[in-house]
Formats: sequence, structure tokens, C-alpha cells
Amino acid sequence: MNNTSNNYCVILAGGKGRRLWPCSRESKPKQFIDFFGCGRTQLQVTYDRFAQIVPVENIYVNTNDAYVDLVREQLPELAPDHLLAEPIQRGTAPSVAWCAHRIMCINPDANIVVAPSDQAIIGDEAFAKCINRGFDFAAKRQHLLTLGLKPTRPEPGYGYIQMGDEVEEGVFKVQSFTEKPEREFAQMFVNSGEFYWNTGIFLANARYLLDCFRELLPTVLRKYDEIHAGEEFDYEEENRYIHEHFPSYPNITVDYGILEKSENVCMLKCNFGWADLGTWHSIYEAMQKGEGDNVVIDSDVLLDDAHNNVIKLPKDRMAVISGLDGFIVAEEKNVLLICRKEDSSANVRRLVNEIQMKKGEEFI
Repeated sequence: MNNTSNNYCVILAGGKGRRLWPCSRESKPKQFIDFFGCGRTQLQVTYDRFAQIVPVENIYVNTNDAYVDLVREQLPELAPDHLLAEPIQRGTAPSVAWCAHRIMCINPDANIVVAPSDQAIIGDEAFAKCINRGFDFAAKRQHLLTLGLKPTRPEPGYGYIQMGDEVEEGVFKVQSFTEKPEREFAQMFVNSGEFYWNTGIFLANARYLLDCFRELLPTVLRKYDEIHAGEEFDYEEENRYIHEHFPSYPNITVDYGILEKSENVCMLKCNFGWADLGTWHSIYEAMQKGEGDNVVIDSDVLLDDAHNNVIKLPKDRMAVISGLDGFIVAEEKNVLLICRKEDSSANVRRLVNEIQMKKGEEFI
């Protein structure tokens, strides 16, 4: 069993959340919203969950400069040097490399779990058990470990992991990653029994994680090493360097840049309930259905011959929905969205880009 004081968490909270527009806006994306009316935002729920697993002083949040005030407002207990804010959006690889390096400077024996801020987890006890098992694995092996879940449906909006040989009980070598397959391929994956959903949560010890990043971002990490060569950790100097140079970093994800290219990647089979809350369709699939197989999210709605819809309205609205089948109905501030649920992820992205060009930023 590894020392829990060596266990750290990095929460990624810098996305713009455009696929859940109009409820998720550029000024306040989905991770900063109490989307389900539970009294806590997605970021706060994620923080609360990991605060039960790792020491609170070992939790770090990565975000964008535009959202620093939101993070500080929602997580006032987070220390200033535990909030890493980037001046421009890049992929998750530069973000995680920066966080891992800062943690490594503080504790060379650190084990790190990296998690998105916008996932629904059901079964906190089972989740904590998986994360702790992952920490034990990361502490003793030079591997990256991703968490996989047995798929319950052929979901084309998720990534899939193909299992290889068993390394130890419940842990398997990763044979391949497939990101967002077509529905017929997703069905084949589910039928085969070899493929698991990729939760996007992964663990590694800090030394090995940084070794992986040194191959992908050698000059970046060399400079971080120089900044921290002295005896005292100076996160303000590091922040100044980041803001000067971050725009030149590659726009690349951890999945593509590290996980898919590394030889030493394993998957831990997990059994907690999980949903990626990134799209309207995934929310519909993940949530409990009500009358007419509709998903009504914290909204006042009268349904009449309405089926298979997902509905999210402001508190001061009452909707009467009659004769509608398979649609998203979502309203926030100055925008009402009504569109077919099928293929909504790509459609919403396209609509957001079109509205941004034709109508301006006030609607985005």
C-alpha cells in the first residue's frame, strides 16, 4: 500500500463546453454550472469527490485565465499555487505536463490521478476503491494506467479501449484506443467483449509521467527544470514563463500525444457508474428517463405526447411540449435551442460557429 500523502489529483477545468450550448456559455462553461440543480457545480462535485480520496492539499486545478475568478469563487479553499491557469487553450498534454512538473518539484515520489471536471460518477465507494487501486499500481510500476468501464450500450460519443493480456488481477495491457467510433463499430466493440469505455481518467507516478512528456515536449520541460533549479519553488516565475510561451506549445491531447503512443499503458477494469457529460446526447443516454422516455433536467415542464427528448430550461420558465419526439430543448439567457437529438454533438458545434460569425459573441 503506498503512502497516501504521495497521492495527488489534477482536475482539468479549462474547456469552453460548447457542445452543451446554450446552457454552457464561453463566459461560464459547464464545469462551473450547477447543471442538475444539486447545489454544487460540476467542478465542486469533482473536487468534493477527490477530497475524500487524497489529502485536500494535494488537489490541483488546471484552467484558463478567463476562468480563474470562477475557480477561486467556487473553490476558495484552493491554495494560489494549486491553481494553474493558461493564457490560451491548448490540448491537455501541455496542461498535464505543467501540473505534473509542479507536483514533482514539491514531491518527487508523487503519484498523480488526472481527471476531467465534467463527469457524472455513481458509486463513490467503488470509485474511491478504483482510484486507490490505481495509486498502488502507479507507485510500483513505470506505466500509465487508464480507467476502463464495461460498456452498457454502443455509444459513439465515447472513446474505447481494447484489452490485451492481463498484467495483474483486473489490470490489462492496452492493445488499442479508438476515439468516437461510428455506431456500427461501437456495436461491434460492445459485442466483442474486448472493448471498454475510456473514462478519460488516468494515473501514473510523477517521474514516469514526466519521462513520457520529455519525449513529447522536451524544450518546455527543460525550461521548467531551469526555473526550479534553485532551492526555493517559485511558482510566480513559472507562471510568467507560461504566459509568455504557452501560445507556442503544441495543441495536442494527452490521449493522442502520450497514451496512444506509449508502450507501457494499462487499463484497470472498474465497476462504478459513469457518464461523460460533454454532450446533450450523452446526458440523455446517461440519465434516468421519465414519462415518455424524456429526460427533464431541473425544469418545470408539462409533456403531452412527447417522447425521447432532453429538456433543460431556466428556473423562471414553464414549458408545454406536445408532439415532440427525439429533440433537445434547451434555453439559457438570450438563446433557445431546439434541435434533433440524433447527431446533436456535431450539429451544436456547427450551429455555435455559425451563430458566432453571423450574430456575434453575445450569443456564445
